[in-house]
Amino acid sequence: MSTPDTSGPSTPLQPVRVWDLPTRLFHWLLAATVVALVVTGHVGGNALYWHVVMGLAVGALLVFRVIWGLVGGRWSRFASFVRLPGTILRYLRGDHRPGDHFEVGHNPLGALSVLGLLSLLIVQVATGLVADDEIATKGPLNGWVSSALASKATGWHTEVGQWLLVALVVLHVAAIVVYRRKGINLVTPMVTGDKSLPADVPPSRDNLATRLLAAVLLAACAAGAMWVYRQGL
Repeated sequence: MSTPDTSGPSTPLQPVRVWDLPTRLFHWLLAATVVALVVTGHVGGNALYWHVVMGLAVGALLVFRVIWGLVGGRWSRFASFVRLPGTILRYLRGDHRPGDHFEVGHNPLGALSVLGLLSLLIVQVATGLVADDEIATKGPLNGWVSSALASKATGWHTEVGQWLLVALVVLHVAAIVVYRRKGINLVTPMVTGDKSLPADVPPSRDNLATRLLAAVLLAACAAGAMWVYRQGL
């Protein structure tokens, strides 16, 4: 989530590349696969095969995002939006200082939401990999853990974890709607990559080399997911 520009009406604005193409593709692919996970998980039966496949896809995307948070475009990096508690308190008090750039990428509260959602998804994927519904579906790494640990992971994955995930997704969507009603469009920049910002805001790198690097990283993550899948065959 992002905050509006607060630099004043006299500051000239121009389109600035905030979200590089790999980040945008990650965002929309993750949204689609998470929806597919929730649907297939509740349908059950033969749909559980696709639930496992979608879970591996989400896992690959999450690993990619963690790596991209270190080497990706400027505003996609964790260093640009993971704030210290003191900075978060300043943001809540409205104390915005030069160089904070709260209005560019994820603001401090939005960052907490993003980190919470990513962390929960990582836990959901990890528990799903070793889960066992004791009917027809086992996670591909179920054989790597004890039955006791698999049982605990299954309980979390199918009960507390899934409802926490649904709650965070609903909260995320609700925040987008609330910001939209305040006149702040968070969706369009994640489609186009650009926001209207002061000319001195540094853009994210989003050139051919960046995109090729992202493609290689994503391919490696997908290969890793395929390897995990084969462990359950």
